[in-house]
Amino acid sequence: MAIQYGASAIGLVSKMPSGPGVIDEETIIQIASVVPPTVSSFLLTSEQDTKSIITQQRRCGVNTIQICDRLESGSFQDLRDAMPGIALVQVVHVAGEESVNEAVSVAPYVDAILLDSGNQSRPIKELGGTGRTHDWSISKRIRESVDVPIFLAGGLSPDNVADAIREVGPFGVDVCSGVRTNGALDGLKLQKFFSRVGGH
Repeated sequence: MAIQYGASAIGLVSKMPSGPGVIDEETIIQIASVVPPTVSSFLLTSEQDTKSIITQQRRCGVNTIQICDRLESGSFQDLRDAMPGIALVQVVHVAGEESVNEAVSVAPYVDAILLDSGNQSRPIKELGGTGRTHDWSISKRIRESVDVPIFLAGGLSPDNVADAIREVGPFGVDVCSGVRTNGALDGLKLQKFFSRVGGH
């Protein structure tokens, strides 16, 4: 459905501590195997060690890894060496000024950065799908401070995505809860979302 309405990438959400859209790995494998070559298949992972991420990518067969938390074991170079040709996208949860420094420090090692509204310091981590926006002026500063593409996420919906694109100027936008009704993808919301994105 997402591809039908114009998505150039599909986010496949593996096990997360919280948030909507999680699907089991068998389903991820099935979807990744039929995504057209012109559409990127993003595996959203909460794993924090490179060995687990590498193993998960090999199981799932996706072409992009979206690291939703911070790496605690191993390095981005370890991922590059083990997964040649697989794109690496690091999520930075925009909470304040420190997010600019975090994005600048990680940018040289990844193919893109995704700016979201999670919170890694809560007792149950929020690694995405919160439905909350964040301070877009910080996202714009990050976009102006790094040399890699920026994806913008966090509370985007058909009602605010045009404003977000105007203010931040991202390479792309990422949506989850903003195009769902009762937890399921909503075709009408998707259509409206893409029509708003298409004007920019």
